[in-house]
Amino acid sequence: MKRIISKIAIAITVGVLATSCNKFEEMNIDPTLADEQQVRPEYFLNNAIIGAQQDPHIGERVFIYYWKTAARHHYMNVLNIGADDDGYNVDYWRYLSEWLNNANTAMEIADVKEENGTAEVYNQNIKQVARIWRVYLMSELTDNFGPAPIEAFQGINPKFDSVKDVYYHMLEELKDAPAQIDQSISAADISDWDAAYGFDWDKWIRYANSMRMRLAMRLSEVDEAKARAEFEEAVATGQYIENESQNFGVQERDGWDPLAGVMSRGWNTQIISATLNNLFIGLGGIETADQFTTPEILGAIKNENDMGIRYLNNFSTRSNDPSQGYYLDGLPKKMDPRAYKAFFIPGNTTDPEYWSDASNQLATITVSDSRTDELDTKNTWNAFSGGTWGGKGTAMVFRGQNGRQPGMINKFRNHSQRRLFFTSWESYFLIAEAALRGWSTPMSDKDAYEKGIAENFAYWNVSEFLNEYLGSNDYNRAGTSVNYDNVTEPPATFTATYMDAYTNQVGTTQIAYPSNTIYKNGNVKNDKLTKIITQKYISTFPYLALEAWSDHRRLGLPFFENPAVEQPIPSIPQLTASNYTQNQVNFFPQRLRYPSSFRNADETNYNEAVSLLGGPDNLFTPLWWAKQN
Repeated sequence: MKRIISKIAIAITVGVLATSCNKFEEMNIDPTLADEQQVRPEYFLNNAIIGAQQDPHIGERVFIYYWKTAARHHYMNVLNIGADDDGYNVDYWRYLSEWLNNANTAMEIADVKEENGTAEVYNQNIKQVARIWRVYLMSELTDNFGPAPIEAFQGINPKFDSVKDVYYHMLEELKDAPAQIDQSISAADISDWDAAYGFDWDKWIRYANSMRMRLAMRLSEVDEAKARAEFEEAVATGQYIENESQNFGVQERDGWDPLAGVMSRGWNTQIISATLNNLFIGLGGIETADQFTTPEILGAIKNENDMGIRYLNNFSTRSNDPSQGYYLDGLPKKMDPRAYKAFFIPGNTTDPEYWSDASNQLATITVSDSRTDELDTKNTWNAFSGGTWGGKGTAMVFRGQNGRQPGMINKFRNHSQRRLFFTSWESYFLIAEAALRGWSTPMSDKDAYEKGIAENFAYWNVSEFLNEYLGSNDYNRAGTSVNYDNVTEPPATFTATYMDAYTNQVGTTQIAYPSNTIYKNGNVKNDKLTKIITQKYISTFPYLALEAWSDHRRLGLPFFENPAVEQPIPSIPQLTASNYTQNQVNFFPQRLRYPSSFRNADETNYNEAVSLLGGPDNLFTPLWWAKQN
């Protein structure tokens, strides 16, 4: 029998197949010895899709520690304070290489079968799907590291290409590949070999066009003409992801393989971030009392703009987090309804999605040598900035402690969901931004904005609040409202009440809305683009953290508070006790460092990659499409 000898290691790529191993076992053969009848492109493509779901080893390192932290989807100190781990980068580079190997092999085998006359009728369609999926994998590679080889992972040491060249290539692939798909061909015999869409050709074409819209918009600030042309052509097809049934997702399952839930490790507490908290509180004007019926919850609701108990000597105040310095001993008066669906209230075990590991609500704050405050955090809502709290942090059992603060709900931890890679609401927020920019789109910016919110509300099962929410002029803690037509800026400050922890005296104070100085010099908080990106950002939780991070790198939106600097942060020396009230691009991570395995194995290409990067190989060098300062 003639054997297929790929340019890359078939023994490796076939051997790591996860969900499809049972079908190889049915063949009763060694897959490394399989002939062209037995080695099929759909096997490799499926493995490329499943692999990118990320097994618990790489998922914890990249999805949890890197992406969710950089995107401020949870509280954790890693990328947000300029810290990374070369071992993690080495592993991620290796995993990405395997996924790209599989996608390339699928295309190679399809070509071989076409040449030798053994191709099935759907062979060319599978090749085009592999091209589409390879673009997603390439986008992961370049959006995390920067310059990358277009002709990568094909058994040679390829030259590295600039981020611009990689993007132009990806956009061309997303234009050409879906045009080559014959939708009349049945995929009934191979549907099990596509974990995302079951080879529904229409959905793959929609995904390709939606990805083209995403990648085109990435260039909006640096190459507007190219971004506009590509976006308009993609959206004009009318064949993009437009409802939840077309979302690109892969079903999770229990275990320790690529299909295990990417956020399922029990030691990852995934507590709400200060960023999300400041966006949630007040946004949409929906009262907490309208979202619950439990008397204990209703009794814990505070008055509007009641900040709770002020602990200025015990909580960090060296960030530009507008909520810093306070312990909210109850629940906010008004809250975006998705907040209570995404995060549990500490101690609210009546919530069917409560995470049982969050069982301890006792917090302590050492106020002085003679005084320690014990706090029952049940039915309270608090989020704290990352960074260094110094002695203030060590004198408490509260910040970052499981059970004392809202944490991500259980259903995203128990392998029961579909991990989403692209959603209908993202399509609509992209269209809204494009329309706002004056590009040709099938609907107005307002209609797309409101449709995106509606799609995401349906996902969270809070559609009953939609109409009230869309009409709300209430500002959140970042100074943004929902009503698309209301672009009135908030006042400089809002009046808040509190009780002083040290005197027990009730007082009032003026709290300033934060100045997001990396967007329009901090003078604008409630324009239409901020509204669009605020809603898009919230909708990325919990699966699209990489996209949330990319938007912040591109636009400086939404508002991210700086890490606290009660003590200097060695990995962000540019952030100091004298400048923490202002944002700078280089206060926020921009990329991952290339792994030492690449640098040591191929110094020539490593040096070329860094040269194309245009700055040092560190976390704070912006990519080509991102804000530079």
